[in-house]
Order: sequence, then C-alpha cells, then structure tokens
Amino acid sequence: MSVPAEALREALVAAARQLDALGLNRGTAGNVSVRCRINDADGYLITPTGMPPISIGAADVVVMPIDGDAPVDAASRRPSSEWRFHRDLYRARRDAGAIVHTHSPFATTLACLGRDIPPFHYMVAKAGGRDIRCAAYATFGTQALSDAAVAAMSDRRACLLARHGMIALGRDLDAALALAVEVESLAEVYWRALAVGEPGCLPDDEMDRVAAQFRDYGQPSARR
Repeated sequence: MSVPAEALREALVAAARQLDALGLNRGTAGNVSVRCRINDADGYLITPTGMPPISIGAADVVVMPIDGDAPVDAASRRPSSEWRFHRDLYRARRDAGAIVHTHSPFATTLACLGRDIPPFHYMVAKAGGRDIRCAAYATFGTQALSDAAVAAMSDRRACLLARHGMIALGRDLDAALALAVEVESLAEVYWRALAVGEPGCLPDDEMDRVAAQFRDYGQPSARR
C-alpha cells in the first residue's frame, strides 16, 4: 500500500464527513470503505457502525479482510452493518479502490419507487453503462442485499438499492465520492423531469459513444 495506514484511515474519515457535509448522508446513515493491504493480503478499511461521521476518528476505522467476515482486530469497533456488500464488491471488482454508500435524498426517492435511472441524460454514462440500475430489495446488512448489489453493479460503477439508497465505487476515495455526487445530481434532475412528464432517452448507440468518450476524459492524473 503506497499510502501509510494512518493517512488512509484519516482520508476515510474525511470522506465520510464530506458525505455528511454535502447532505448525501445524515446521522449514522451510509458508510465508506477503501481497499488496502493487510500483511501482504487484500483487505479494506471501513467506517464503524452506528457512529455519526463527526464522532469517528482514525482509531475508530475498522480493518477487514476480504477473505473473512470479522475484523482483523477483535478488539476494534464493529464494522458498518453493510460490510458484506463492500467485501463482495471488492472481491468481484478489481477496479474498486473505494466504495461509498449513501442515503442521499433524491437517489433514495427513486430507489423507494424501484426505478432505474434511464439514459435521459448523457452523464448517466459516468456510472459505467447505459443506465443506473436499481437493485432488488433485501433487508439491510444481509447477504441477500449484497448479492443484489453485486448483480446490479455488474459492468457499472453505481447502482440504487430499492427502498434504501445508493452505492458508488471508484479507483480511490475521491473518485467514489465524486461519482456519488454525480449520481445524486442525476437523480435530482430525473426526479424533477418526472414532475413534468416522462423524459425521453438517448439511444443505445449514443450512450455507447459517450461511454467511450468518458474512458479517455480528463487530465491523465485525474481520470475517474
């Protein structure tokens, strides 16, 4: 791991607090994780369960193995109740360096309606495909929810969770956070458009062209 463990813990706490400051999470809702190495094996750091971001310090961050279901340190805080889909997404997606889960209002509104976000706007392609899927509902913290999330995230970098919230992943914390902000913005615009009528959608071939453009978008050191 190129970033020192303490710095990575602090970055994770900062990301959780930023989600709160941006209004994407409130109270103890949502969670954040980042991939790391633990004794030469894959692992991840994750925010603790039931603690508001303002109360979380670097020492409260939980270290989890990707090949297990318990914290590396038995004396540590308990991990987020959603550790299963963080673990399973890291297992399934080598491109996932960090994962953000929010209960942001507009994404959650659409999730409560069980709606995918269709290609009504070209920026939908930022999430990796022609749409942003809504995963099937399952009880929070369960393996069933993790399975639904992994399926909805196939070939995507973001999804909604029915009657729950949203997940976004990126190569690092900044990328995952930026995508979560983008998905919430798209959810808001889509919600507002629905108040007028059902918006039309861009055709598949245009969304494919946009996705190809995004693959080489931005400055080389800042591509997401």
